[in-house]
Amino acid sequence: MSEKPPLTLYLAAPRGFCAGVDRAIKIVEMALEKWGAPVYVRHEIVHNKFVVDGLRDKGAVFVEELDECPDDRPVIFSAHGVPKSVPAEAQRRRMIHVDATCPLVTKVHSEAARHSEHGLQMVMIGHAGHPEVLGTMGQLPQGEVLLVETVEDVAAIAPRDPERLAYITQTTLSVDDTAAIVAALQARFPAIVGPGKEDICYATTNRQAAVKAIAPRIDALLVIGAPNSSNSRRLVEVGRAAGCAYSQLVMRADQIDWRAIAGARAVGVTAGASAPEVLVNEVIDAFRARHDLTVEMVETAQENIEFKVPRVLREA
Repeated sequence: MSEKPPLTLYLAAPRGFCAGVDRAIKIVEMALEKWGAPVYVRHEIVHNKFVVDGLRDKGAVFVEELDECPDDRPVIFSAHGVPKSVPAEAQRRRMIHVDATCPLVTKVHSEAARHSEHGLQMVMIGHAGHPEVLGTMGQLPQGEVLLVETVEDVAAIAPRDPERLAYITQTTLSVDDTAAIVAALQARFPAIVGPGKEDICYATTNRQAAVKAIAPRIDALLVIGAPNSSNSRRLVEVGRAAGCAYSQLVMRADQIDWRAIAGARAVGVTAGASAPEVLVNEVIDAFRARHDLTVEMVETAQENIEFKVPRVLREA
């Protein structure tokens, strides 16, 4: 029997769950403990099939709209946030509702509201149709938030008053791509007001920095995450931009294209902010079964942030 070929796996750190995702999952689990099943969740609590399926097995029911929920069962709003109209409707229906919106997304909502109160129209940098973008734009009346996805979009927007603008961003964007769009906004609208502190969240920034650190050492990059996870897809793009020609998104180990990485001597592995560590271990085990494996951790930051769950659940 031939010996296994040697391979070094560079494991990016930080990777995987962020504090906002951890908190959102905990909220669903605690709600099931407090109120029993079923507990309804508007939209996937986080963008990861493994996580969603696990919560579904415990009694969570995932729906897309509030009108799919009965009045007499609790409903939880996903980590991505919801338009203002959604909790208002839940209140009108006297539903028990718990907001699992990531506090860093809530910060962007608050910024938008504050700027709007001062008469500024908002420009949002983000991806059309993404739940976080829909939730953030839904904090203000229609027309008060202009969406741009690319540098080219900046030239096309027609604000009410070019001198009275502020910008906000989706929290899960590419740091480098966003910087280019911000520069375009500032060039066209010199008076535009930016956030007091960066909107792209610490977890997104840290995971992208870790990928940049391992990219020069590897022949291929695997990002563990879901196709509808914005931060996971950005990690794939960051890997390619950093010089890693083969940079692919996989949900599980069984999606690895072994032929595509045949002959690789060094492979990088990271995970999006909604991918649990158990899936990372699954990928490592799959490599170990095929290779004489060396695993090296490349750590570029340490994370010790924790967000509290809502008081209604802490009291339970």
